[in-house]
Amino acid sequence: MKVYNLSCQQHHRFERWFASEDDFLSQSQRQQIRCPVCDSVEVDKLPSAPHLNLSLSKVNAPDAAAQPGAAQASIQALQMRLEQMVRQVVENTEDVGDRFAEEARRIHYNEVAAHGIRGITSAEQREKLAEEGIEVFQLPIALTRKQSLQ
Repeated sequence: MKVYNLSCQQHHRFERWFASEDDFLSQSQRQQIRCPVCDSVEVDKLPSAPHLNLSLSKVNAPDAAAQPGAAQASIQALQMRLEQMVRQVVENTEDVGDRFAEEARRIHYNEVAAHGIRGITSAEQREKLAEEGIEVFQLPIALTRKQSLQ
């Protein structure tokens, strides 16, 4: 198993597991590797330090290889929890689409009753909201194929 640190064109960093270097190259050529934040298929492998499995470290820490599937199970559990959290946000917020910045301002300036919203903004709109003191949280998962969801 190979673990690679990856980055998309938007500089979102993430890691993926591959059976081999050939597996990584094959998936990369077929554009099957997607950024979990923005869904971009333009992904580059980042330099990473090698993992040194020294005998001293075996005494002090359990070896992940001795627990086959433990790492994969942990990753799957994390993915399931993230999906549950996103589902909860989606179920408990109003989708205002590309009117997100406008609606966030209306709520912030008490023009409408405070309520949870979700939608789409550009990076420039997010910066302007932050300058006005309006907190925005970008969900760490792409719910649309074209844009990130706030």
